[in-house]
Amino acid sequence: LALLDTGTFRAGAAGKLIFGRDGAVAGMSPIRFGGEAGVFAEIYPTDFLRVRGEVRHGIRSHGGVVADLSADAFFDVTDSIQISGGPRASWASSRYFDAYYGVDATESVASGLAVYSPGSGIRAVGAGGAVTWKTTDQLTTSVFAEYERLTGPAAASSLVKQRGSRDQVTVGASAVYRFDFTLQ
Repeated sequence: LALLDTGTFRAGAAGKLIFGRDGAVAGMSPIRFGGEAGVFAEIYPTDFLRVRGEVRHGIRSHGGVVADLSADAFFDVTDSIQISGGPRASWASSRYFDAYYGVDATESVASGLAVYSPGSGIRAVGAGGAVTWKTTDQLTTSVFAEYERLTGPAAASSLVKQRGSRDQVTVGASAVYRFDFTLQ
């Protein structure tokens, strides 16, 4: 939700839904459904480049802090279709890592995973891309894909080493409706 938009700079509120982990990993404590709430800022230094940063705090699912940084170059294929892509990086606090990647003594016995107590650090680096279609003046739809390579405390976790993969892929679709109202 952009609260400030000058055309080349935008800032405002950001959020993310977090789906729980319930029995997905035998012996591990569940992670409750929740979210992350915070702020974002993005700048368009040119008409074909955006740099964006977000900082969010976990609500209910974890009590940590997550910061994401991305840069995207844009190319207009037609007047209504655009492709974009660029690098990504994500940092997280120890409370985030403990919720998702930590393994305490009880979980270790129940799951067979080695005990692991993470600190904070870079969570992942990668790249993402999207194809965006400006359907109407107010409606924009897109499909996207992102690749992440887990690093730091995430990559060092016994959960990732013994049962997972450092390589993560996300694909999805989105629709954005712009209301276009201003306050005088």
